[in-house]
Formats: sequence, C-alpha cells, structure tokens
Amino acid sequence: MSYSLIAASLLSLGHGTPADAAHGRHTAAKHHAVKKPDAALPPEAQIIGTINGQVLTERDVENRGRLFALSTGLSISPELMKRLRPQIIRQLVDERIKTQELLKRHINIPPQQIADTIRNIEARNGMPTDALRSRLRNDGVSLSTLIDQIRVQLGWMTILRQEVGGRARITAREIEQREAALKAEEGRPQYNVSEIFVPVADPRHPEPELEFTKTIISELRKGAPFPIVAAQFSRAQTALDGGALGWVQEDSLDPPVVAIVRAMPIGAISNPIQVAGGYDIVTVHARRTVGHQLANLVTLRQAFFPFTSALNPRNPTEQQKQALDRATAAVKRVRGCGAMEQLNKSLGEKRPSDPGNGSSLVLDRMNDQMKSVISHLGIGVPSKPLVSPDGIALIMVCAREQKNVAQQSPSEIADNLLNERVEQASRQLERDLERRSVIKLRPNAHASAQ
Repeated sequence: MSYSLIAASLLSLGHGTPADAAHGRHTAAKHHAVKKPDAALPPEAQIIGTINGQVLTERDVENRGRLFALSTGLSISPELMKRLRPQIIRQLVDERIKTQELLKRHINIPPQQIADTIRNIEARNGMPTDALRSRLRNDGVSLSTLIDQIRVQLGWMTILRQEVGGRARITAREIEQREAALKAEEGRPQYNVSEIFVPVADPRHPEPELEFTKTIISELRKGAPFPIVAAQFSRAQTALDGGALGWVQEDSLDPPVVAIVRAMPIGAISNPIQVAGGYDIVTVHARRTVGHQLANLVTLRQAFFPFTSALNPRNPTEQQKQALDRATAAVKRVRGCGAMEQLNKSLGEKRPSDPGNGSSLVLDRMNDQMKSVISHLGIGVPSKPLVSPDGIALIMVCAREQKNVAQQSPSEIADNLLNERVEQASRQLERDLERRSVIKLRPNAHASAQ
C-alpha cells in the first residue's frame, strides 16, 4: 500500500482500536446544550448544534443519510434513519472539527483529486464512471455532501503527513527487523480482512453504538457494498480504501477479532465484535499460510470505447453501434501493449490504460467472467469486445508470472510500518482537537429530527 493509501486507509476504520480517541471523542469535548430551534424555520433548515461556532443543520443530517442509502443502493426508511442518526451526527461533528483544522493550516484539496477519488470509489464497486454523481443528482442529493466528506478525508491525510514528518522515513534496519519477524512466522495463517470500526463515546453506555452497529450489519447482509459503507461510517484509518486491512496475521488483530476470522466463512459479515474502544464489523476475503501462497499474476492494458448514453441492449443507438464496429476492427489490427495504450489515449482515456496502476494483478482474485477472458488470451493479443452499460473494453495481457504473494517485499513492509505510525498520529491528534472543541448540541438532537 502506498503512503497515500495508508493515510486513506486511516480514514475509516482501523483494526486496532483507537481506544483513547474513542473514549475522549465527545466526552472530553466541552458540551453545551443549544436552544430549541426556531419553529418558524422549515425543518430541514433548523440548527441542531454548533461545533466551535459552525452550525450543523437538519439538512446536513438528512443529506448524509440519503447519501448512504443511494450509494449503497438501499432504500432508507424512517426507522433506519432514526437508527443511523446518532452516528451520522457524530460523524458530521468530527468532520466539522477536522475541516476547521484544515482551514487553520491553509490546506486546500484540488478539485481534480476529489474527482479522482470519486472515480476510484465507483471503480472499486463496479460502477460506471459518473454513476454515483448521476444517482445523487437524480435523487436530489447535493453532490457537495459527498465532496465535503471526501475533502475532509483527503485533507486529514495531508495533516497526518505533516504530523508524522521526519518519522515517515523507514530505515533499512527497521525493514530487516520486520522481515526477520515475518520469517519466524512462516507457516502461520494470514487473513485478507476488511473492517468497519464504530467507536463508543461512553464505555459505560455503549447501547447506541451497538444498535447502530447491528443496523449496519443488517444492511450489509442485505447487499450494501462493504467498501462504500466503510467509507461512510468506519472511523478507523481505512475508509477511502473501503475498510481494507489487507493481509494481516493474527497478532495484528484484536483477540476477539481473531477468534471470529478463524471460524467465519469467506465473504460472510460478522456480528458486532467488542474491542477496545468500540465495535468491529469484519469480513474475510481469503486465507493463506505465511510463506506458501503461489498466485498467477498478469500485467494488463486496456482500451475503452465510451458510449455517449447508457446502453439499452434491445435498442442501441447509432453511436453505440459505431463504437462496437470500431472495437471489432481494433481486435484485428492492434498488437502489443504499446499499441493498446496509444489506442486508449486516442479514445480519451475514459478508463486508465493500465488497470493495475503500475502493478501486476492477481488473476485468481478476479471475478469468474474476467478470469475466463484473461486466462485464454495470448500475450499482446486483444480480447473480444467486452460490452458494459457505459462502453466497450478491450483487454490485453502484457506479461504473466507465478509468484509467492505471501512474501512481503521491502516496500510493502515499509508501507506497513509507516501505516502504524500514521495510525498513532491520527489517534493522538483527534484526541487533542476534540478536547479543545466546544460542541453544542440540541438536547434531543440524536433522538429526533423535529
């Protein structure tokens, strides 16, 4: 994982358990009650609280709840909204505090970086480019709701880089020590895990957070995409990375989590797991043994012929027919990965020429359909046209190799060590900022939108 992904991972949830941050989160901040809202205001404009003087309204809470529903493809009922509400408010309060720190440090996130992040979220969840934006627009949810959330997460990563500073340098000696430790672990199990961490504000009264955790689990089991739910609600350090912890060993997980991941089926969603500072929800994508995991790796290139409108298979437009003709012709004439890259550039690079972003992809982890296509391709030969709702893709294999992917490279070890340091810095800074904050919430803010 690169440094940027490490910090992105910091966004949502971390396996570890920011116990200090969770315990100090809103109890350590200075709380005050605010006056009842002005009855003359429309409900959505009513102020339910202030964070260091910055207002939080019913509209903010409603938009975030609707964003969750739309991005997961689920309908949001009044009952579900009621159960999500306390956590949504807590998340918005934290984001206000972080936004204020961004302004204080004069940190600005370029619009292109936000746009790239949205595209990455769409790609990870099999959504066409701009699909999430379109869904928000069509259902009347302000795009700024999503943009504000992403801006805070990306900005927080920048702050953490500043906080870590010189400690970001990982020495060769530290890498050697970790390599020796991993070698000693050879033969032990590893798990590819994703998690959602829900911190508990008051450990004496964890009932609201437990209820919220159960609600999230229910929606995940109904089909809500784990990466999107993690990005929205996880409070560990992996939100923008979909809650992914990657490959971890048992001693990197909390003991209660270890007991679950040992036994749970691949792809299942766990029940709430009580850990220090809150509750974890985990899913296991795969298992392997340290030092013994051969995998087939492929390096790919692709060209994408975009449609100007969504495809209706029964009534394709003239532009879509022409795109298919051009893709079919390209299959016959394009040879070699360099030619495939040039073709994709001529088409506007609506999808990246290199799906692996500079890295090889594990064939065994691809879905069955894509695995079937790639397994039978010769090197440097385009696939048949692969039609999707937003366009047509051609895939080409540039190289194949078999590798023991259970072994970590020095760069992967360095990333893991850095991730641990950034996680620690994040917990410390969150705790300090919240202790200095003045948070005023309406007495019944968490219980009612009225």
